[in-house]
Amino acid sequence: MQEKLIFEVSSPGRRCISLPPCDVPRKSLEKMLPPQFRRKTPARLPEVSELDVVRHFTRLSQLNYSVDTHFYPLGSCTMKYNPRIHEEVAGQEGLSRLHPYQPPEQIQGMLELLYHFSGLLKEVCGLPEFSLQPAAGAHGELLGMMIVRTYHQKRGEGGRKKIIIPDSAHGTNPASAALCGFEVVEVKSNGNGLVDLEALRKAMSPEVAAMMITNPNTLGLFEKDIIDICNILHEAGGLVYCDGANMNAMLGRVRPGDMGVDLLHLNLHKTFTAPHGGGGPGSGPLGVSKALRPFLPVPRIKAVGATGRSPLQYVWDYDYPDSVGRIKAFYGHIGVIIKAYAYILSLGRKGLLKVSEAAVLNANFLRQRLSGHYDLPYTAGCMHEFVLSGRRQKKQGVTTLDIAKRLLDYGFYAPTIYFPLIVEEALMIEPTETEGKQTLEDFAEVMIKIAREIEISPKMVKGAPYNTPVRRLDEVKAAKQPDLRWSFPVDSE
Repeated sequence: MQEKLIFEVSSPGRRCISLPPCDVPRKSLEKMLPPQFRRKTPARLPEVSELDVVRHFTRLSQLNYSVDTHFYPLGSCTMKYNPRIHEEVAGQEGLSRLHPYQPPEQIQGMLELLYHFSGLLKEVCGLPEFSLQPAAGAHGELLGMMIVRTYHQKRGEGGRKKIIIPDSAHGTNPASAALCGFEVVEVKSNGNGLVDLEALRKAMSPEVAAMMITNPNTLGLFEKDIIDICNILHEAGGLVYCDGANMNAMLGRVRPGDMGVDLLHLNLHKTFTAPHGGGGPGSGPLGVSKALRPFLPVPRIKAVGATGRSPLQYVWDYDYPDSVGRIKAFYGHIGVIIKAYAYILSLGRKGLLKVSEAAVLNANFLRQRLSGHYDLPYTAGCMHEFVLSGRRQKKQGVTTLDIAKRLLDYGFYAPTIYFPLIVEEALMIEPTETEGKQTLEDFAEVMIKIAREIEISPKMVKGAPYNTPVRRLDEVKAAKQPDLRWSFPVDSE
């Protein structure tokens, strides 16, 4: 009944528009349209008024979950609020109406912005050079693996074909390495959820090209042995790639470059406020150490001039013969970059410190509130996110998926579930720094309430959700065969 109220609004005889009579003779139409393409019966379309249409789509928009309307505790995704002032900055006509084919002398302001933004990323991350071309985090990973491969080939060590990846890394890391022809070698975590140094040492060989590590890792734990990890790789001739998607926890506090990291991608759409989700656009700038600078994509922006009366000029520089080449049409997702630039400038050094401080505080607050009601696989303090386990609830016949579905009944979007894979019945929660204490309290109370519901009536929780527009779906089928059309059957004619 609820689905019918939302979608079945057609009523015989209602009209939304009135069209004038066709002024093309019927015989002419018949000549233009071959018989096999002509309908034999009228199309079965909804009969609705303009008001019906407006209300229908307005209701649908109100059913959407979004950061503007709901708390999004998606671990590993950093779904935080995006200040509207940054949207206004990026939408200014002088920025939004530029064309990438315009000559450099006409876009000096934009080139200056990109040049200085790259400089800000260098300062924040402690790396000497950045490329802004990658269109997303995984694209930055791909570029990083291309550079690793080219670097070793230039050194006459093209036989280095292995990439070491911890079992606590982001899921895109193995795919990026494999796409570049590398063999992935997994290293297990130790009992504390961190990289096992002895297992890492055993995995080292002359075939190792690099290690891809996520820090903080997907358990929300800071890899405290990161300097030792980098030393182990460097002594064996390998490189260290850091997945910077979790940089939200470290802003202004520690710099990956200072730890010995050789390559690092950032997710501007996670850490630096550009909207995240809905397919993009994203942005995944890649920073590299001094030895890897020659291999970054072209073109790059170079500042020239500023002598005597000659003003400083910004030009495209293609003179890098060892570059892996261009990896993105034009120069990156400029709109996202502008928002991130505005974000850093508006916060400043002290503001970035507060971001990481609040992100870590919020995560530890929720972790402490929920640890007595769900299993906590690792007891160390977390960074910006943490992982619970629903294995206690599973013993009562209720899975993590059931818990996620029940959360929808209470108006909360579910956390990331079943990831990382090394935790049974994982619930990965990231509150971000933009959420207030009351929201976190409300979420914690609902999570605790669901845990109690499972103890009293597990069958009821397994039937959730009850208050959503549609009940539980076959999620595999919905992903492979999405049915997005109006419910009238397709007319065979």
